[in-house]
Amino acid sequence: MAAKKAEQALVEQWRDILALHARTQCELDRTLHGHGLCASDFEVLDLLAEGAAAEGGCAYRVQEISERVHLSQSALSRLIGRLEKDGLVERAMCAEDRRGVRVALTAKGRALHGEVRPVQRAVLARMLADGD
Repeated sequence: MAAKKAEQALVEQWRDILALHARTQCELDRTLHGHGLCASDFEVLDLLAEGAAAEGGCAYRVQEISERVHLSQSALSRLIGRLEKDGLVERAMCAEDRRGVRVALTAKGRALHGEVRPVQRAVLARMLADGD
């Protein structure tokens, strides 16, 4: 009986995590929409901005980005294409591997990221602090 209760508590905890994630994702999408972004767009910009800050203008390979964001390779490629079309990122061939592609923020992408970062962080703080 105790094992069954422990299992049920574990399942309920998992479902609570999934529900919090879904609510937070929806709120991020709703809030960022006013800036022309969705939550996944911002995640890519944020990753590129963090890399640039740490390494001074760093560009990530698409494969490295896909390991850090939760998108399929094809969905990530489409997302990067949209960000590139909007002038927020630029793609270039990898010097060390001509089959690879590197992605970096443009000045416009850095500016938008700087503008939207506090908005995204405020949503995270609100949603993760009280769970709704």
